[in-house]
Amino acid sequence: MGSGKSISNVFNIITGVAIMFLIKKEKSTVGSKINYIAVDDSISKQGKLDWLTSNVFDTINFGSISPDKNNNWLNIADTDFESLVPILDKANKQSDFLVRDKLLFRYYSNGCVTNRDEWVYDFNKRILEQKLKYFFEEYNYYVSLWQKEFELNKYYGKKGDELLELSNAFVFSNKPTIKWSGRLFRDKLLKVRVGKFNDDNIRYCMYRPFTKQYLYYDYIPIDIQGQLKSFFPGRESQNVIININGNGKDFHCISTNIVADLHLTGDTTCIPLHYFNEKDERLDNITDWGLEQFTSHYKNNKITKEDIFHYTYAVLQNPAYRKKYELNLKREFPRIPFYDDFYQWVKWGKQLMELHINYETVKPFVLELHQHEVKAEAKRQKEIFTTAEESKPLFGHQPKIKAKLKADKNAGVIELDELSFLTGVPKEAWEYKLGNRSALEWVLDQYKEKKPSDPTIAEKFNTYRFADYKDKVIDLLKRVCTVSVETVAIVREMEKVRTHE
Repeated sequence: MGSGKSISNVFNIITGVAIMFLIKKEKSTVGSKINYIAVDDSISKQGKLDWLTSNVFDTINFGSISPDKNNNWLNIADTDFESLVPILDKANKQSDFLVRDKLLFRYYSNGCVTNRDEWVYDFNKRILEQKLKYFFEEYNYYVSLWQKEFELNKYYGKKGDELLELSNAFVFSNKPTIKWSGRLFRDKLLKVRVGKFNDDNIRYCMYRPFTKQYLYYDYIPIDIQGQLKSFFPGRESQNVIININGNGKDFHCISTNIVADLHLTGDTTCIPLHYFNEKDERLDNITDWGLEQFTSHYKNNKITKEDIFHYTYAVLQNPAYRKKYELNLKREFPRIPFYDDFYQWVKWGKQLMELHINYETVKPFVLELHQHEVKAEAKRQKEIFTTAEESKPLFGHQPKIKAKLKADKNAGVIELDELSFLTGVPKEAWEYKLGNRSALEWVLDQYKEKKPSDPTIAEKFNTYRFADYKDKVIDLLKRVCTVSVETVAIVREMEKVRTHE
């Protein structure tokens, strides 16, 4: 009853709607059958409701459909996807570190799941330290409170679930001022884990594309570290990650050499070049079986696992690959085809990876910075900018300049604030997209001034001002512009190659 792509959905929601009737027959010998009919999505909401009213169930002309082996019964992908090299399966996400056969990679992980981003991320390391010290002070207070209440209930003869329920209810009646979660309570507090701030746990994380933030990467304040701890066991650990995003959305990927957030561009799956065992030994994540598939196909024993890693990254960037396997990539992990001219794809993958990882050191694109008449604007704002107290002019301070961070793609202009803008952004720069935003738009979005949703953060730690990062953002935009233009150029070279897609 509507895919959700327009307001014609009968429930005014984004997700498509289906009506299902399940009929069970005793002693049926024909097995399960699916009869299906779709209503044209262009029909209005009222038109769909009228269709339901006017059609008698027994007279509806249903068609019979059959699901594929993966139980997909609509939009079945008719491709050779199953014949390609599998890179992952659901089993090798587990932490048992058993070697998986017949997969290109041994292990993967979801991105970092904090469940309290505003507490454990910050552009400013000093502010992050302040937040975490406050967090642990509050958290440890609740640990001690829970422990005392638990022992008290136990003393009065409470047992089992009743003991836990009474103790938990007492703690939560005190309304914690930190961001709580079921995992924080169940896995940490109930085990009486006391937290302590440690500066060694602060590291960089790729929070969003081309936007790093400081992250406090520790067991208590992070809900799910996943296997990322085995990919980056220490702050100085060296590794490279291919971060992919599919999960029903347009497939895309980006490489990093640091921990990535779960929502880097959506629901992120992290595939490393290496992993570390319990002895902190760095081991290859590409399997020997995977290496054998490539050396055997190309009849070349000089192919290395790092070559395969770069090749994989190039293939996943290839528009022809994404188009042909679009439906498969929305439902499954990617599989890798064998293209002609293996080393050309290795070269492209390495170039793209170096661009995307080293974006902070590439040559800045030549964008012109323009300033409005500062004196006139400052005078105007001085007249209207006042303190909350008695509405008196703010003496001795610069007038507040409102941050904008908006883009006019057609004009090639980025408006930074009321006084400053960049010009000369080429159209190609906007073509490099990760999801529904270009790389430049991701940067603009992340450096906007936003009111924190957490009330404690908003009250005590709302210190971010774009003006403090303006010069850094200007430099970053210039470099990401270079990354975008060069990425688009490489991808266009890929499009010239026939890959039997």
